[in-house]
Amino acid sequence: MHTKPVLTVEETTRILEAARAEAERNKWPVAIAVVDDGGHLLGLLRLDGSAPISSETATAKARTSAVGRRESRLYEEMINNGRTAFLSAPLVATLEGGIPVIVGEQVVGAVGVSGVKPGEDAQVARAGVQAVV
Repeated sequence: MHTKPVLTVEETTRILEAARAEAERNKWPVAIAVVDDGGHLLGLLRLDGSAPISSETATAKARTSAVGRRESRLYEEMINNGRTAFLSAPLVATLEGGIPVIVGEQVVGAVGVSGVKPGEDAQVARAGVQAVV
C-alpha cells in the first residue's frame, strides 16, 4: 500500500495566512481557497472588499489545479492558443490563479485566488504555496 503526504489544518492555516499577508501587502481584495488533492475545500478566506463571486472562482481555480496536477493558467493558455476543445473539458476554471501544492513529486492540494488581475491572483497563490513547500 502506498502512503502520501496530506495537507493538515496547520498547513492549510499557514497557506491562508501567507497568501493573506501577500494580498494585504499589495492592498488586493481577493478570495483565497485551499483544496486537497481531490479538489475538496479545506479552507477559504474572502478579504474585505472582495466580490462575493471571488470565493467561488478561487475555489474553482484551486480545484482545477489540484485535480489537473498543474497550474490552472496552463489550461487557459492551451485554449488561447487554439485548443478550444478544452472548453468542453470537465475542468472547473481554466483561468490563471490556481497553483498546485507539490511535496516531493506528489500533488497534495492547491491554492486558488481570485479578485485582481490574473498574474496578481497567481502571485498571492504562490505566496501561500511557498509557506508549506
